[in-house]
Amino acid sequence: MTPQTLEEQLVKYLTDAHSIERQALIQMKLAPKIAGDPALSGAFSAHLTETEEHERMVRGALERRDESPSMAKDVAGVLTGAGFGAFAAVQPDTPGKLLTHALSYEHMEEAAYQLLGRLAERLEDQDVLLTAQAIEAQERGMAERLEGLYDQALEASLRAQDPDDLGVQLNKYLADVHAIEQQAQALLSKGPSLAGDSELGSAYESHLSETHGHIRTIEARLDAREASPSKLKDAALKAGALNWGAFFAAQPDTPAKLCAFAYAFEHLEIASYELLRRLADRAGDPETAQAATSILVEERAAAARLNSLFDRALDASLQDQNLPVR
Repeated sequence: MTPQTLEEQLVKYLTDAHSIERQALIQMKLAPKIAGDPALSGAFSAHLTETEEHERMVRGALERRDESPSMAKDVAGVLTGAGFGAFAAVQPDTPGKLLTHALSYEHMEEAAYQLLGRLAERLEDQDVLLTAQAIEAQERGMAERLEGLYDQALEASLRAQDPDDLGVQLNKYLADVHAIEQQAQALLSKGPSLAGDSELGSAYESHLSETHGHIRTIEARLDAREASPSKLKDAALKAGALNWGAFFAAQPDTPAKLCAFAYAFEHLEIASYELLRRLADRAGDPETAQAATSILVEERAAAARLNSLFDRALDASLQDQNLPVR
């Protein structure tokens, strides 16, 4: 149901946040068991305690407004969280995949609470504003802890591999980032038409151009190493991005949801390139390490630009729903 007032939109964001936390709870319970490294496992265990408190805080904010969580959203979140755990567990490099997706998820949560806090501030709702700010700070803190564990995650991922197999592993990581860039390209190509704001549209167009360059760079490194992209991975992730485009187009607050998701996706790419850079160093491939370093600069800049546009994304979403912009 499309919100008719800003207060209804605030409740919608709260129910969204609650379902996100329900999904996070499943992930945080599964992650320590498959992390493969004590430091990584410890980070997830500590954040489980925080996540349990986040769920209580959001549920309390809803109850104080005589509202309740959305059962449908919560069930979907739980199922998605369980599916993520099963996916990560069957990967040959589980710790690295786990960290990569967890970092992206933390930034998705950060974005959700930034949008919630911005709307609460406009409504002068101090209760929700303080809740959003407190949780956002802990989500960013968890993301920072994960950023400090790239080396441990890579070491744990490689532990079960043949030590003389680094070159083969590097080719797989290159194929993985190529597939991710294909996904980014498909998503960003939809961005300008869904942005709802000229500056947001420009941000998507600009990064789409950079993404084309990233794909060429990765293909050049694969070619130099006499390897090739994975057609299966490329097709699967590209199809997923096209489905996302349809999903976002169907949302009543498309600009905000798209911006938040794109911001999180940038951090999926950032984590992937951080691991690729480290593996390239270990495998004695300075050209690939330098390529990853150069691409990282653009991915981090794109993430920062999207973060700076959250207010504009919120404005565009409110305008799309004929709600007042304060």
